[in-house]
Amino acid sequence: MSKLRVFVSSVQKELEPERVAIASLITTDPFLMEHCEPVLFEREPIPARPATQPYLECLRDCHVYVLLIFNNYGNPDGDLSASHHEYRFAQQLKLPTLIFLKGGTDDTRSAETRKFLAEIKQNKHTYRRFIDREDLKPELRRGLLALLKNEFKLKPTRDESEGGREQIDAASAFEATPLPAVHWKSLDESAIGRLVAQVIQSPSIKIWDETVCQSMHTRGLLWRRDENGEHYATAAGLLLFGKRPAEPFPQCEILVDAYADTKISGKPRGQLNVNAPIPAAIEQVLEFVDKHTFHPARVVGINNIALDEYPQRALREVLVNAMAHRNYEDATRKISVQIFSDRIVVVSPGYPPAPLTLAKLRRGNYRPCSRNPVIAQTLAVLKFMEQRGSGFARMRDAMLNHGLDAPVYGEQDGYFVVTFPGPNGNYDRLKLPEGATGLITPAIEAQLNDRQKKILVEVQKTGFVTSGWCRKHLPVVYDTIRRDLLALIELGVLQPEGKGRSTRYVLKTNRE
Repeated sequence: MSKLRVFVSSVQKELEPERVAIASLITTDPFLMEHCEPVLFEREPIPARPATQPYLECLRDCHVYVLLIFNNYGNPDGDLSASHHEYRFAQQLKLPTLIFLKGGTDDTRSAETRKFLAEIKQNKHTYRRFIDREDLKPELRRGLLALLKNEFKLKPTRDESEGGREQIDAASAFEATPLPAVHWKSLDESAIGRLVAQVIQSPSIKIWDETVCQSMHTRGLLWRRDENGEHYATAAGLLLFGKRPAEPFPQCEILVDAYADTKISGKPRGQLNVNAPIPAAIEQVLEFVDKHTFHPARVVGINNIALDEYPQRALREVLVNAMAHRNYEDATRKISVQIFSDRIVVVSPGYPPAPLTLAKLRRGNYRPCSRNPVIAQTLAVLKFMEQRGSGFARMRDAMLNHGLDAPVYGEQDGYFVVTFPGPNGNYDRLKLPEGATGLITPAIEAQLNDRQKKILVEVQKTGFVTSGWCRKHLPVVYDTIRRDLLALIELGVLQPEGKGRSTRYVLKTNRE
């Protein structure tokens, strides 16, 4: 079954934040996301043929009509405003209708708006009042769930119902903040390219194409300024795709420190301040951790495989969770990553949002719930997370499968703290990753004789081999040794360094 199209009608300029909030709710709520898609006329493709009232043609293909009313009536299009035309056409099409009225009184509404409301009452329509976009979201969700059940026989499971309600309760208003100074074309082109690759999946679509703009708008990453028709970033859009998001929001900077001991000292081995869009920030932190942790070697067969001190999968998971679920409204605190000789500690502002608790996280008995659903949903689209409530289980499994102890979760001074216990020098406990292979592929190994395999084992133990070592340890004449070494060079496995008797043979690591 195709998704039900939910048409959102209002005076665009006056209620832009609410329109974005509705689109965000529908595209992040687990049940609504499965069955519905928001339709905002300003995001729809330009009609291919002339139309007197194109917004009505857009409405014709929809299944549900949602009307938002505030003070302004809107610019007349003939005798009525566009939203009034849309209302009447929706009734003509007999579309299920939900109406929401902003404000507690009608004193500030224009005369035309009051007449519009009188017509709605005369048609026996009821409506719900709301104060702001955060007040609107739970009312809209309740209305949509009842409508989907009564009109389309669609009912959420208990988990879907509870999960959506908890999502609204936990959600922060920060990520929907419109940023009038951040035009969407000032965002990072490579970061947007990731979204285009996952969502649009068309080689003909360019980064700044209108289709990309509409897709980002639908996800709550952009908002439209009615005065000039241009799109600008929301806070979520800036954090995910802005070139330097910590400039307007200093709390978005990530602090990374590496220490030689088990305690913080005044002379760290390395420091990094990360100010980049979230996907790039994750990669920068992982690269720093890789540089400042050990990579013990283990010889497996004829291969020398470098192990990671900590599993990359677990580190990536904790960083994604920290950035998706932290409290961005706390402007005084930042995410920090501390690398010690015996552990890595990731500290994120804000405790888990209700109803999540440390006990539930430790047991793995919880439904997914995000403080920043737009950011979380976009990271899921970009394949950084799954939004299935399994992230903590994946971190635990990755650590245990690596030969380390499970992560430790805690809360301290307003921070959520995740500690990864390390090997603390005991690298023998580290397990070889499943499917790990070295430089010598099975295809190459099949072409080697026993002498050549011994040569490669020695190279990977000591870093090089000489013809002198070969003569001493291999019971063959020099010509045979020479042919063995030349064959390894021709296979692209070894390369010579130096000349004459000082020639050493080392692994050719840059081969294709």
